[in-house]
Amino acid sequence: MVELPLGQESVDRTRKIVHVDMDAFYASVEQRDNPSYRGKPLVVGGSPNQRGVVAAASYEARKFGIHSAMPSVTAFAKCPGLIFVRPRFDVYREISAAIHAIFKRYSDLVEGVALDEAYLDVTENKQNITYASTIARHIKTAIFQETQLTATAGVSINKFLAKMASGQNKPNGLTVILPEDAIAFVEQLPIEKFHGIGEVTAAKMHSLSIHTGADLKVRTLSELTHHFGKAGHYYYKIARAEDDRPVEANRVRKSIGAETSFAQDLSDVGQMLQEPIPLIPKYGNLLLV
Repeated sequence: MVELPLGQESVDRTRKIVHVDMDAFYASVEQRDNPSYRGKPLVVGGSPNQRGVVAAASYEARKFGIHSAMPSVTAFAKCPGLIFVRPRFDVYREISAAIHAIFKRYSDLVEGVALDEAYLDVTENKQNITYASTIARHIKTAIFQETQLTATAGVSINKFLAKMASGQNKPNGLTVILPEDAIAFVEQLPIEKFHGIGEVTAAKMHSLSIHTGADLKVRTLSELTHHFGKAGHYYYKIARAEDDRPVEANRVRKSIGAETSFAQDLSDVGQMLQEPIPLIPKYGNLLLV
């Protein structure tokens, strides 16, 4: 393992970011708590008989091509022996809080992205550990010892690269992208693997003969903003392995999500506008548009 030292002199190398992503979090919690589920394809979500949707899939289920947001009936068709488990969000939140307490042993600059994912800025850390990758290893070990769950970590000089690193060696992996390797890493990365580039945008980039980070890098800022609007500025920077977004420990919530699956498809617009109202009673003054 090559270490990533803290406190480099170059402006581009000063920040040391760790991205931690729990491995199949909801599904792994259910397998941990019910030994009969271990080693078997399992999804957390509604049953196929109730028009459910997959919230999380175990790695055994993923081998059948099952993934989150897939209709449960489709998942069941891919794997007739699939185990369906209803989500226990109170349990997931409790475990997530315990994991965040582990993060806080090393840095107060912790940005939770979801219950199972967070960024840490460890440029200055509470334990004065020299290497960011050492911190990542300590965190992974503590998570496993205290929750019996595994996590994958990515370490690099900014949030984008740390996120990309954590996706390279799942599950239970640790990947470091060193400053001197950042450009080469991005150039060889398929465009559809970029964080922040979804399926629709990737298809549009392919139509413009942009297939890798190297292809993206040769496009000018004006070209990218012409084709992708404001997002073009972001694409221009990440193609050069640049990302100046800070880790925000107190990030303001900008949206609230709630969802349900209906027994039958809705076709009447009036009914569609009425159905979301019971899902959002706590938040008032929300405008449906």
